[in-house]
Amino acid sequence: MAYWLMKSEPDEFSFDDLVAKTERGEAEEWTGVRNYAARNNMKAMQVGDEAFFYHSNIGKEIVGIMKIVAPAHPDSTAERNAKGEVVWECVDVQSVRPLPRPVSLAEIKATPALAELELVRLSRLSVSKVGAEEWRLICGMGGL
Repeated sequence: MAYWLMKSEPDEFSFDDLVAKTERGEAEEWTGVRNYAARNNMKAMQVGDEAFFYHSNIGKEIVGIMKIVAPAHPDSTAERNAKGEVVWECVDVQSVRPLPRPVSLAEIKATPALAELELVRLSRLSVSKVGAEEWRLICGMGGL
């Protein structure tokens, strides 16, 4: 299993929104990513991988865990290129559980063992990799 971090602005789509969809038996198509590195990360995801849900701009904190429930597929919000192809892809996700205590970006940056976390090094990347040790450490910081 691989681990990831995916960002969303909570005033547009929050972890609570994802929980509500999951409770209705629905998955969320993680659309709108328009960065090649982030898209490639989604293409590398496998069903069953887990990702942190990060509230960006408002809060700047990891608030929950979600799982990948469908592999990369064409983003339904993307326009087609001149060849008629959809260049942008996305995955489908469902919530797993909230963190008992959100983990702020400030806490992450203040933790030396997380200095190489892509969230810190590549701060503008909306979908990033998380190492297994980083995952365990952040889960512990969040009360799991």
